[in-house]
Amino acid sequence: MNFNTKSPKILLTGLPGCGKTTAIIKIVANLKDVKTAGFYTQEIRQNRKRKGFRWTTFDGASGILARLDIKGPFRVGKYGVDVAGFQKAAIPALDFEHTDAQLFVLDEIGKMECLSDKFVIAVRRLFASDRPVLATVAQKGHGLIAEVKNFPQTKLLKLTPQTRDKTITEVSQILSFLKKTSQL
Repeated sequence: MNFNTKSPKILLTGLPGCGKTTAIIKIVANLKDVKTAGFYTQEIRQNRKRKGFRWTTFDGASGILARLDIKGPFRVGKYGVDVAGFQKAAIPALDFEHTDAQLFVLDEIGKMECLSDKFVIAVRRLFASDRPVLATVAQKGHGLIAEVKNFPQTKLLKLTPQTRDKTITEVSQILSFLKKTSQL
């Protein structure tokens, strides 16, 4: 594979709980002077039980991606997914044509997010662009989940709790060129 180091597309994958979101947050922190756009997701827990998932954009907006108590047609397992709410913030955060962001971060390209046709289109456009992308992707899945893993010039790294720190360092080094361009 010929990996493009000027416009890298880096994907982190692994089993649930391996630390993909933690890795994304640490990598972005390592690139503190780099203007970042996109979002990350986190579990919503109550009494040690997972009740759903929240999304947060890098400009500070946040909302519910999925919860046990959401009713409606969009479901993944036992969770109802708020596709409209997710689209309202996530799609503008991925609009590379109207931002000066240097890095686009997507956590995650997964089944819940892919229920949004607008998200799928935005991700395809972003991966076809010359913008650097750092994303997490479900280990299993079809459609966009399989597609991004096979996108030309994409680096797919499998994350485990044992390899997380090494992977954070490796990805931070790959993206360190962005720090230099942010200082110009």
